Amino acid sequence: PTMKFSTLALSAALAVTTTQAFVPRPSATPPRLMSSSSSLVVVAPTMSGRTVLSSTAAEPETSENAETFEFTSDVGRVMDLIINSLYSDKDIFLRELVSNAADACDKKRFLSLTSDGDGADTAMPEILIKPNVDDNTITIEDRGVGMTKDELINNLGRIAQSGTRNFVQALGDGTADVNLIGQFGVGFYSSYLVANKVEVVTKSMQEGSKQYRWTSDAGASYTIEECEEDDDPMEGSGTRLILHLKDEAADYLESSNLEELLNRYSEFIEFPIQLWKEKTEYVQVPDDEANKDLPEGEEPKTKTVPQTSEAYERVNSNKPIWLRPPREVEDQEYQDFYKSAFRSSYDTPMKHSHFVLEGQVECKALLYIPGMLPFELSKDMFDENARNIRLYVKRVFINDKFEDLMPRWLKFVRGVVDSNDLPLNVSREILQKSKVLNIINKRLVRKSLDMIRDIAAGDTDTKGDEEEDQENAPNGDYVMFWNNFGKYLKVGVIEDDANRKEIAPLLRFFSSKSGEEYTSLDEYVDNMPENQKSIYYLTGDGRENVAMNPVIEKLKSRGFEVLFATEPIDEIMMESLRSYKELDIVDAAKSNLKLDNEDEDEEKKKKSEEMREQYKDVAEYLEALLKDKIEKVVVSSDLVDSPAVLVQGAYGMSPTMQRYMRAQTVSAGGDMSGMSGMNKAILEINPNHVIVQDLDRMVSSGDKESQELESFALLMYDVAAMTSGYEVGDLRSFAQRVMGLMDEKAVAAGSSAPTTVETPAASSESKTDEEGSDDAKEVEVIQ
Repeated sequence: PTMKFSTLALSAALAVTTTQAFVPRPSATPPRLMSSSSSLVVVAPTMSGRTVLSSTAAEPETSENAETFEFTSDVGRVMDLIINSLYSDKDIFLRELVSNAADACDKKRFLSLTSDGDGADTAMPEILIKPNVDDNTITIEDRGVGMTKDELINNLGRIAQSGTRNFVQALGDGTADVNLIGQFGVGFYSSYLVANKVEVVTKSMQEGSKQYRWTSDAGASYTIEECEEDDDPMEGSGTRLILHLKDEAADYLESSNLEELLNRYSEFIEFPIQLWKEKTEYVQVPDDEANKDLPEGEEPKTKTVPQTSEAYERVNSNKPIWLRPPREVEDQEYQDFYKSAFRSSYDTPMKHSHFVLEGQVECKALLYIPGMLPFELSKDMFDENARNIRLYVKRVFINDKFEDLMPRWLKFVRGVVDSNDLPLNVSREILQKSKVLNIINKRLVRKSLDMIRDIAAGDTDTKGDEEEDQENAPNGDYVMFWNNFGKYLKVGVIEDDANRKEIAPLLRFFSSKSGEEYTSLDEYVDNMPENQKSIYYLTGDGRENVAMNPVIEKLKSRGFEVLFATEPIDEIMMESLRSYKELDIVDAAKSNLKLDNEDEDEEKKKKSEEMREQYKDVAEYLEALLKDKIEKVVVSSDLVDSPAVLVQGAYGMSPTMQRYMRAQTVSAGGDMSGMSGMNKAILEINPNHVIVQDLDRMVSSGDKESQELESFALLMYDVAAMTSGYEVGDLRSFAQRVMGLMDEKAVAAGSSAPTTVETPAASSESKTDEEGSDDAKEVEVIQ
């Protein structure tokens, strides 16, 4: 008989689909609220100019003369919407159909265990998948519970009717050992993504059931017929789906493509999934050609030939260990699962966290910190293709593109999350924002931070143990972690306001006192002198460049330690962090630096003022000479060994950040002209240094137009710029000034060089040596 599809349960499915799929675009005109006595109306203009009205009205009173009607629909059009609009990826069809087959197998297992009598079928159900190139079909068969004729009509003939949901409701609230996947009742129709005709052959496990064939081409109707006894009868109960593929779906006939999809979506299905594959084996057979003239008694010669055969092969051998209680899983099992699930055979994870979230939200998760930086993150630390957190629902892979499940600063963490409470849309491809998602997100972040703390604490415990070999030296594990993933924690400080204080103790730096080892903020605070009230840092390109900055002299002379911020992101991170344990974090290269232990008496202040007045002429000369390069000149008594240093104003950018900004502007095709006058540095000169004193003498001599004076002053500025991390703008002029200084030195050295005088005796000896010996010597006479 030919029957028509029913849409009785369709309205709820379409409501869910529409609600979750529609994302309003921003509009220039904000929505308006209009109220009345019985309703609240929202008037919102759309991008197309139309007006959308939505209201929450009180239930209207029904008149006695009112008639009630049911909605009608074009079933063919509805089927077209479900097939072509509900799913965004055709690959989903295999996930949905295998999930349905797994549900059927789980139902059969449950009913077999709970049925009375000895006739219960206790054999493990399985799922068989066979592509047929000749017939252009894919057959998906399960040895599950099967369906009767009435169940075929109800489950497949009524759109959005979920047989799995009805089965669970029939069980009640008991603690049944059943783990069913289906919930929306539309997964079956995903088969029409790749097929233009679907046949369903099924036989129920109920005693005396007959085998039926259901057929439809996704139109408005379908047919059901009873199968003949010789029409490929099924072994026991089960369901066989035969998909007649569309022309554009021919790629799914290749076993390798099907195997890839099964490994992605159905790798952890509880029941065996058998895929029909072609296998090639090499066997030894007699070599007839070589044995023609074989002498009697010798062993016949053989040859190796390939032998091709086709058979079913299981493709889902991995076990979902995250569903087991953590106390029952061994460490080796965690490592084996990581290497197989994430295809990382050569990587041993540094830490793992297996936990269960119960209460308001139920969730099971297993997280890993890799032992090395994943390859996909080596070129781009936020690569969109690096999807390391996988979302499962009852062993079925849903997606790994959910950005809200884990913040991007934890992009390197790998793991699986399995939850039935996540707000998925009907196609199980879109994850909506909700309170449930926020709860899971916070727990994942907390567990990730706990793992990182454990690695750091493990290194702290081994510190000072001299018997440890070099491989297990103090800070070894965390140093490896920091070198691989330290940048991500810095991004976390910048972007994650809620966890900034939790991340700060995990940061590591080189410093002016740490040498070749890293130091933490806690160690820095513990080593601070009593009179130090702030944490100081200095930016630069690399540890060596920062260490030569003259600014460090200001703090080292007082016994203060300086943290080295050697990457552009460090400056942004420090600005975001601002303080630690109630101590301000201060950039030492700023002009407003106030050293906490500088309690000058009146005499020292007076002397400082006198020096500023004494070198007023030098400051004015340098400001005039360098007016295009610096903002002003300041006489500073804080410098010790250097004649001058360049610092920034209170709101200026460091030279490292300036170079980074210029590079970004160039890469984006922006205009560089606007950046030339920005962030002019402040030149601080040391009045106690001989170079500054000599410069003061030359300025005081009155010849301020002297080329020698200008070269001398510019050379001092260039050296201060280089040691402070700035670039020398005119390298040619700088080279000429250096060469001029070298020429003066060479001339001075030549005028006082020793003179060599050759004595007569030496001359005669030389002649003798020229004739027979090479041992002639000169006699030096110092004039």
